[in-house]
Order: sequence, then structure tokens, then C-alpha cells
Amino acid sequence: MLKYILKRITISIFTLLAVLLILFFMLDKMPGSPFNDEKLGPEKIQAINEKYGLNDPVPTRFVRYVGLMLKGDFGESYVIQKNAKITDMLKGRVAISFELGISAVILGTLVGAFLGILSAIKHNTWVDTFASVVSVAGVSVPSYVFALFLVMLFAVQMRLVPVLYEMNNRFLSSILPVISLSMFTTATVSRFLRSEMLEIFNSDYIELARSKGMSENKVILRHGIRNALIPVITVLGPLLVNLMTGSLVIEKIFGIPGIGELFVTGIVVNDYNVVIAIAFLYSVLFIISVLIIDLLYGLIDPRIRLGKGGE
Repeated sequence: MLKYILKRITISIFTLLAVLLILFFMLDKMPGSPFNDEKLGPEKIQAINEKYGLNDPVPTRFVRYVGLMLKGDFGESYVIQKNAKITDMLKGRVAISFELGISAVILGTLVGAFLGILSAIKHNTWVDTFASVVSVAGVSVPSYVFALFLVMLFAVQMRLVPVLYEMNNRFLSSILPVISLSMFTTATVSRFLRSEMLEIFNSDYIELARSKGMSENKVILRHGIRNALIPVITVLGPLLVNLMTGSLVIEKIFGIPGIGELFVTGIVVNDYNVVIAIAFLYSVLFIISVLIIDLLYGLIDPRIRLGKGGE
């Protein structure tokens, strides 16, 4: 198992370097520049590019950036906050996006698991139909539609929560964004858990457990839910990263100062360092989540763990 983990970590490091290199080449080919001010003449733009090293070849800039990144320095902002450290810009925003994302995943997972298990147990009843409708709606309707509906109902008409995100009232301000973001997670977890549990309930080892006199509750807890968790964990990893890094539209609707809003702004104004730093952060989280999911497989299913050990 240790050999497998070390192998995956090594692959992850090279993957991150490849992502960084691709980002550098892509941004280098983007039209425009961080310094598109009409008041600046060609000579001034040339001098600014020389100052920040933007005239250097991409490989040279890449090696220099990786060296600084290993020291915890993601460079400076060219446009959004001129000469401000990217690390300082991200500190508060990352915390807000992570807080909303993790809350949405927890809420969506709990509600989705409840609906999925209940609909599998109450198969072909009105409960199953209701859970299926919720799942279809959660997958089909975009999160920003839910957000707009919730804002109109609870913020504008009932005035129970703020319309826009307020830093001094983070709890109430987070309720509607978290519910909006959690809908897709709720639907996904519910669908996967329901289908997996229905398949498990018809398997031979479940019939064997029942024939031995094991109660239905124990069958569900010991054999049904545990075996159904593997595909659910598979989808939760990418969902967690997506929500933690912020939903761009949701952050715009509620005026949330998260990294999603900063990422969009960085792309619009060609603030290269901001775009690279946030994209790199997303890549790190995604790769870590995949690694954690793989390790959780081994904890849930010993057969997977033994297979990795054999490898």
C-alpha cells in the first residue's frame, strides 16, 4: 500500500508540473495583454513587459515561476490589485469559497444519502417517486436558477436572509448559496446510492444474510450501505473540489468575494498570475481528492486494498 501511495504522489507532482506548463503556453497565446491601457504607448508597454519578465521565452518564465512557487510565492497581480501579492489576495477568498463549498457538499451528501437510501428501501412507492423527482430536478435545473428562485422567495419577498453576501453576517448570508450549490450534490448522491442499493439488495450475499436470520436493518447497514458507498465516494471527490473552488455564477449572484469571482476577473483582464495561481490551486485540490478517494476505496472494500498491495 505504501509503495502504491508513493507512486501516486510522484505521478501527481509530475501532473501538476504538466498543468502549469500547459497553462503558461495557453496564456501566452491568449489575445491581448495585462497592459491594454490606451494611454500607454508601445515603448511603455515594452518597458513594463521587460520589468515583469513577460518578454522572456515561456520555458524561462515557467522555470522561474516554479522556483518562486516552491517558496510559497505565486507572484504579483498585474491589473486587479497592482503589485499586490497573489497569496495575500487569495487568503480571505479561499476561506470563503471553501466554507461555502464544504457546507454545500455536507448538506447535499446528507440529504442525498437520506433520499437515496429511503427510495431504495421504499422502491416503487410515492417516496421513491418523490426522491426521483428531486434527483431529476437537481441534475437538470442549473444551480443559478435555484439561487434566483430562493432569492426572490426568501430574501426579496419574505426578507428572512440578506440578498447579497454580508461579511458581518456570514451565517445568514451563506444559507441561500449553500442550498443552491448543494442541489446538484443532493441529486447525484441520491441517484447513485439508490441505483447501487437496489442492485445490492438483489445480490446473492444479501439473500444469504437474510436466510441466516439477520434483521433487515442489519442487512441494510452492514451490507447495503457500505457496499453502495464506493461509487458515491467516486463522484464526491470532484464535486467537493468544484464546490470548494466556488461556483462562478453563484458567487456573482450573491456578490460573494470568493476565488471564483476573482478567477473570472483575472481572465477578463488578462491578469496571468491570478489565473495561473487559481487554476493551480484547483489542480492541487482535484489531484488530492482523487488520491484520498483511492485510499478510501481500500478502507471500504478490503479486496481493493489487497489488490493494491499485490501491485
